[in-house]
Amino acid sequence: MTMRASYCTKQKEKILELIKSFDREFTIKELYNQLNENVGLTTIYRMVDRLVISGLISKSIKNNTTYYQYLEKCKEDNHFYLKCDNCGKIVHVDCDCINDLTKHVLRK
Repeated sequence: MTMRASYCTKQKEKILELIKSFDREFTIKELYNQLNENVGLTTIYRMVDRLVISGLISKSIKNNTTYYQYLEKCKEDNHFYLKCDNCGKIVHVDCDCINDLTKHVLRK
């Protein structure tokens, strides 16, 4: 990453802190409204796009609305994320059964 790409401003830090505080999916509009400061919408979009590319947040589209959710760092290479169809929350699943399931899926 170049110096410019890794440059972090106070605005970007606030955006990331807010994203981490959500325990559910959120929209760009929700981020913008909750920041309630002089953080431009363009800055928010750029930051969120970078976080999606880096794998720190997920992106999904439902009913023509784009939703995002922060994904906690995983300690294991083999893991799954499960998403609730009702509330949209994404949870990290890391257990011994995952390895067996992964092997089964790869075989099939």
